Formats: sequence, structure tokens, C-alpha cells
Amino acid sequence: METTLPILSMSVAAAASAAAVLPKIKARVELSRAKHRSLAGHSKMSRRVAKLLPFYEFEGDKYFGCDGAPDHVVKQRKDAFFRLAKLYAERYPRGRAMTKEAAETISDLNFTESYRVPFQFSRLVREHLGTSTFMESSSGVTVTDVDGNTSYDLTGSYGVNIFGNDFYKECIEGSEKRAHALGPVLGPYHPVILENVQRLCQISGLDEVSFHMSGTEAVMQAVRLARYHTKRTHLVRFAGAYHGWWGDVQPGVGNPIAAHETYTLSEMSEKTLHVLRTRKDIACVLVNPLQGLHPNGNAPGDSSLVDSSRGGNFDRAAYTEWLKKLREVCTERGIVLIFDEVFVGFRLAAGGAQEYFGVKADMVTYGKSLAGGLPVGVVCGKKELMRRYRDDRPADICFARGTFNSHPYVMTAMDEFLSRLASPNFRAIYDGLDATWNGRVAKLNKMMTDAKLPVQFANFSSIWTVKYTTPSRYNWMLQYYLRAEGLALSWVGTGRLIFSLNYTDADFSEVADRFVRAAEKMKADGFWWHDGALTNKNIKRQILKEMLAKRLGR
Repeated sequence: METTLPILSMSVAAAASAAAVLPKIKARVELSRAKHRSLAGHSKMSRRVAKLLPFYEFEGDKYFGCDGAPDHVVKQRKDAFFRLAKLYAERYPRGRAMTKEAAETISDLNFTESYRVPFQFSRLVREHLGTSTFMESSSGVTVTDVDGNTSYDLTGSYGVNIFGNDFYKECIEGSEKRAHALGPVLGPYHPVILENVQRLCQISGLDEVSFHMSGTEAVMQAVRLARYHTKRTHLVRFAGAYHGWWGDVQPGVGNPIAAHETYTLSEMSEKTLHVLRTRKDIACVLVNPLQGLHPNGNAPGDSSLVDSSRGGNFDRAAYTEWLKKLREVCTERGIVLIFDEVFVGFRLAAGGAQEYFGVKADMVTYGKSLAGGLPVGVVCGKKELMRRYRDDRPADICFARGTFNSHPYVMTAMDEFLSRLASPNFRAIYDGLDATWNGRVAKLNKMMTDAKLPVQFANFSSIWTVKYTTPSRYNWMLQYYLRAEGLALSWVGTGRLIFSLNYTDADFSEVADRFVRAAEKMKADGFWWHDGALTNKNIKRQILKEMLAKRLGR
């Protein structure tokens, strides 16, 4: 007995300890399983991998023949590249010189100019295919650069330009006239703010409004308020989704410090719903509806276009079903559901994504499209979530202020925007919107197929991405052929095309013809040469070998 009692006590203690630990282990395993299997779903791993990738670049004929193309194709590509470079030099002399000068002192521009194509090819592109970043005017669906070249605008001002540049010019012009008497007086409100708030509450179906300077700030405040009122720590974001550049919502590559109170989970996943149902530390879930075009994938850009595996396919019914399930779980568990509509707000419907998908959020954030193109961020939320303090604890507050919040010129521009949006005649622009843009995608896809070109398109309404159907390491070249045909692209190239809703059928037909023409020239120049054996898997293996050779000094 003397020996068995201590042993028994130890056994009981061990069992009790195991009983306490096992649920935590189980919860951790479930959390891990809810992450998407790609690097987009594993923030820590993505940062580690990014640190391991060595820099290298191709030189000489290897630049044009890294896919094993025969000598005559390599020469064909090389000649075409420098022929295109000559065209660029002749067409954009002033704009290129200004861009080069600006990139030396504007860090943002230095970054975007360096990351237009995969890094192995970047230096030669910067030297010879530099484009003009400087524009002088816009009209209709076109923009004109400082060298007088007019191009069809497919940039969409990063999503801000929903209704056309002329529309926003009118909003800003009206704003300046109405706010002129008060000027940039900050602190007090311009009288127009009351009407803005009333309309925003009506549009969002929510109770209160908070103004900020940017979409990033709006998301920051929404998350802060959710944590404050739920008394929970963690936010949930979905793999690949963008919610601004602040730490908690960008825990992977791009953020030098890991976010410790963020769960990056898989979108459209039952395992994710299980995590939401079972954990007690989740304050809010962030949804960027744009992810419906590429769930669990990072925003596509040509700088990461190393092969032809880029995906994209918007399934409205499936994504709606997912959002409804998400809404149900969040309601059940007291989790704040936040729709981040900074990018898509008012592009899909007059009531935004909530109206489009038929799902109500607890909080919604909007961005610059709302203020007629001027800088703004807006949070709309339920009354109980927007309160910044507690009545019974006066020092327990949730602080958020900003010097330029509710700037008079921004508020009057917002009123100009919302007044137009409220007009029944203007709202008719949304009638048959999906059918229009789905039809245009189908038309251009058929044109590409008929011309036997390895290019197809996927769309989320008027937001498009370009997909490639033949394995290639040179798909990134298409953006330069498109620019040569008078199509203005953002720095992400063919990864995201954003059409304003004022594109007519005639405008779109011209854009479609230019797309086909650019792709035909690129094909004729040998950049889509294929030996019948090259696959996307082979390309990735080839790149891995190149990296290992660099790491090993071979």
C-alpha cells in the first residue's frame, strides 16, 4: 500500500493533466486543418519560403529560351522583344523619362516598376519596356498620357472608378463649389454630412456610421470595435484575401512582423465553419467579396506569372451559399461578420455586396468610390457595435479619431455621389449588369478560341482576370503587347482588368479586337512556342532546380 498510493496519485494527476491538454490539442489540430493547404493559407510558412528564395536572373539567349525553345524561336523572341522596345522608346519618351526619375525618389513607384514581371526577367524589362506612369487627361473610357497616347482604361483606378472618369470629375467639381465657402476647416462638420449619414444607413441597412481617411483605416476600426464589444481577441481572414496593408490582416509576405491574433482559414470550407463554431476567442470574420473570383488565392499579378496555372472562376450560387452559412454560424456564436466592400462596394449593386448576395453583415466598410474618387473610408455598423465607450466604465473606451476624417470636400463629393446613386434613372445601370459582363466575357473567350490563342477570361461582374491555357514561362509578355495596342493596365498587368460600367458595346468591341490583335502578335513572335511536352508541373520543377543551383553556387 505504501508504494501503490503514490503511484496511484501520480496516475490520477497524469490522467487529469491529459484530460486538460487533449481538448487544446484537438482544437489546435482542427484549426490547422481549417487552413488552406497553399502558402496563402499558411502565413508563417509563406514568410519563411519568401526568405529562402534566392535572386537570380537570366542573361543572353537564356533569357528568351529558359523553356528549352530551339535556337530559331529564341532568336525570334529576342528580335520581337527589342522591336517592341523600340516602339516603346518612340511612343513614350517623355513619360518613360519622368517615370525613371520619379522611381528614384518615390519608393512606391520603385517597387511597382520592379515587380511587373517575374524577378528573373525584371531588369531587362525595366531597361527596355518601361512604360509611362504619368497621365494628363481622361475622357469617357480612355486615358491620355504625357506623350499624347490615348488608351482604353482597364485599370479602374484600383476599383475606385465604377461609373467612369467623367462621372467622378463631375462629383469632384460639384464638391469644390459646394465646400468652397467653408474650405478645409477641420473639426466641425459640413451640414451635408447629415444627409450622407442618412443615405449610408439606408444603403447598408445598418444603424451608425464612422468616417475615416482610407479603406485600410475603416477595416482597422471595424476590427477594433468588434474586439472591444465581444471581448475576444482574434480575427478570422481567409486565405489570399486583401483587407489593407496593416499587420493583423496581412500576416504573411509583406509584413515583417507576424500577426499573433489572426487566424487565416480556408474559404468555402466546412472545416472553417467548425472552427468558428467551437472556438471562444474569435471576435470577427472579415469577408472581401472579390475573393469569390479566386477563393483562397492571392490577388493575381503578372509578377508571379511563372507558368500557366493561374485560376479564376466566379460561381455566384456557390459563393452565396457559403456566405449564408457563414452568416448563420456568426449569428450562432456571437461573432461579428464584417463585409469589406472597399474594393467592390457599389460595383455589384446599389446596395453593395449585401444586396447582391442577399446576406446581411454586422458591419460594412466602404472606400474611395463612395466619395467621388476622393480619399475616404467608411464603417457602417449595428448600434451596439459602433459605440466607443461603456456607460458604467468611463475610462474603458475604444478610441479612433483622425484629423482629416469628415473633410468638407470629401463629404460634399460623397453627397454628389450618393445623390446620383439614389436617382432611379441612374440605378438602371445595374439592370442586367451580370448578363452584360458575362456576355462580354463569353464573346471574347470565343474570339480567342476561334483564333486558336491560349488565352481565356474569368470575371466577377466587371472585374476580370486573364487565364492561360498553354503551359508557358512567357505569359507575362502579354501585358506589353496589350499596352502597345493602346490598352492601359495597372502594375499587376493581366492579373486584374477593371472595367468601368460606362463601357458601351462599341467600346468593348474595340477593346476585344485589340486583345485578339495583341495575342496574335505575341503568338507570331514565338512567346507561346510549345513542344507538346512542357507542363506547368515541369516548369515549377525547372524553377526549383534553378533556385537550388543558385543556392549551391552552381
